[in-house]
Amino acid sequence: MKHFLTILIAACATLLAQQFEPRQSLWDKADPIAAPDAIPGGRIVQFLGPSPKSLNYYLDPNTMSAEIFDNLYEPLIAMNPQTLEYDRCLAHKWTISEDKLTFTFWLDPNAKWSDGRPITAKDVVWTYHAITDPKNLTGSIKMVLERLNPPVIVEEGKAVRFTAKNVHWQNLASAGGFSILPEHVFSKLDFNKINFEFPVVSGPYRIGEFKEGFSLTLERRNDWWRQAWPSVQGGNNFQQIVCRFYGERDNAFDAFLKGEIDLFPVYTASRWHQIEHRVKAIQNNWIVKQAVKNHSPVGFQGFAMNMRKPPFDDLRVRQAMACLVDRPTMNHTLMYDQYFLHRSFWEDLYDNEHPCQNPTFDFDKARARKLLAEAGYRTNPDTGLLEKNGTPLRFTFLTRDSSSNKFLAIFEQALKDVGIQMDIQTKDWSAWAKDMDAFHFDMTWAAWGAGLYKDPEAMWSSAEANRQGGANITGFQDPRVDELIARQRSIFNVAERHQICREIDAILTSQVPYVLLWNINYTRLLYWNKFGTPPTVLGKYSNESIYYWWYDPDVDAELKEAITSGIALPPLPKIVDFDSLQKPE
Repeated sequence: MKHFLTILIAACATLLAQQFEPRQSLWDKADPIAAPDAIPGGRIVQFLGPSPKSLNYYLDPNTMSAEIFDNLYEPLIAMNPQTLEYDRCLAHKWTISEDKLTFTFWLDPNAKWSDGRPITAKDVVWTYHAITDPKNLTGSIKMVLERLNPPVIVEEGKAVRFTAKNVHWQNLASAGGFSILPEHVFSKLDFNKINFEFPVVSGPYRIGEFKEGFSLTLERRNDWWRQAWPSVQGGNNFQQIVCRFYGERDNAFDAFLKGEIDLFPVYTASRWHQIEHRVKAIQNNWIVKQAVKNHSPVGFQGFAMNMRKPPFDDLRVRQAMACLVDRPTMNHTLMYDQYFLHRSFWEDLYDNEHPCQNPTFDFDKARARKLLAEAGYRTNPDTGLLEKNGTPLRFTFLTRDSSSNKFLAIFEQALKDVGIQMDIQTKDWSAWAKDMDAFHFDMTWAAWGAGLYKDPEAMWSSAEANRQGGANITGFQDPRVDELIARQRSIFNVAERHQICREIDAILTSQVPYVLLWNINYTRLLYWNKFGTPPTVLGKYSNESIYYWWYDPDVDAELKEAITSGIALPPLPKIVDFDSLQKPE
């Protein structure tokens, strides 16, 4: 009896030391952004990009697959879009051990797959093993879960427990934040071939129809197990979300102007600049043009160089490339000075208190020539090309979008002036992605989104430099960066981690894995005026998301009547600022 009491007391002490989370769940509270008069139903047609090589986010992690997967599958816990605190999802509670190494999640007994079967701890364990299986091409997602030991089922099957190999501030997100897949559907299939068929889901939508190379239709589920939660009311309103695929954005834009697409985010300044003077539908407010500013993190874009092989394994060559991209001229002549020029891989780490002091490489052909001479390149008088050991300085720029040609033409001329030959090779998205996965490229244009919490490991760790399908596409390796990455893992204070990331950022900008380009800090939207939106249009941290939108049949009828009559509709705000529209607490 005494032995039993000792065990019981020890167990109680363990539970007391492990506070159940979430301490203040908001699952039963209304989302303050969602409009209470949002009407479920109708459909919206979006352009998400070129035809994908896979819809499986684990095999092809990109913005398109992430958006689709988020609608199909759910994680154990999800971040509240307003507070950025984790809240319940498939798990209704969890604990974190005092040493921050063990995470136990209790599955919500109401959680169901779309075929009516319960979502269990076995599904969590199987998904973990599928992602971390060495034979599966799960890229950088594999790295995140490899921080954890294989999970075990506990509490008589009601819970699943993860134990981390080391303390890391992101371990909770790693353990609880990946989408869970149904073991009973996929366990006997080759995971690398699960690309387009997802017959059983847990999320608010299911795949209705997939036409390869043309479109994907998501159907709203009326039997979604979380449908009645107050926190999701006013979101996921469309009965159908149709995603159209186009190899070229120009073709997608033509389809948008014809009314075949409802929403078109604008990524090019030339299309956005004074478009209302060129398009009657915008003049008449049939199409809404809005610049939306919120707290969405700013990513970066640049010309990525493959540092695994010549000529870009030489720092001086990479620095010379940076000196040969005339960013101010491109911004002024091609983009109407709408952009700011990148100084950093994490722009939002800097403010008046933390000014950016990264090294810069301004357009300077004389400096580029000097750097190339230091790298051992000399001009061949017969060809005019720079050579080293008889090999001309020549590389291929791999691109997937003809809209980049006007920028590449300016870059190509500067290269030619100093004796460098650049060949341009254009491929569709799938072929480009395959080449990137296999590191079959010299230079390419890559754009990356950003997270609110900076984790430099996937993109900049030496351990990730040769992982196929990973985020470290340049093959960047640096011992000091590895040391800093290791140091920040056990730091839970965001300000301290940000200071480490600023040090990493200074190293990155000096090592030039990318020629940094430019960006904007707001979202440019064009959409046909037939939808209801909240006053803020987008959420606090979201980017292009239609989560809060809904189809409004009355507004659509007014649009059709205006088009038939040739009259203008009342204008909507051209600039939407999230902060100015928020109600005081």
